[in-house]
Amino acid sequence: MRWTSIIAIFTLFWVLAAFLVMPFGLRTHDELGMEKVPGQAHSAPGNFRPRAFLLRTTVLAVVMFGLYYANYVHQWVTVDDLDFSPWLGQPKTS
Repeated sequence: MRWTSIIAIFTLFWVLAAFLVMPFGLRTHDELGMEKVPGQAHSAPGNFRPRAFLLRTTVLAVVMFGLYYANYVHQWVTVDDLDFSPWLGQPKTS
């Protein structure tokens, strides 16, 4: 696998991890008992910590990419394993 492919695939895993990690640990101003600024959304987080968010996202992305790369090297799950045509009532083509 080329290093450019590794960077691109890791970036995709990182973005996915960011969306998976984002809602955990955040509390609104109402939940924290803090005052809101006039015009502020009720759902705005009151305790957003960017460093913790970036760390958790990166750790999850490294784990997911590590599993992906191990599967790429060892071929645990291949394209042939993902053939769902018998379940769809279609004849197998290969």
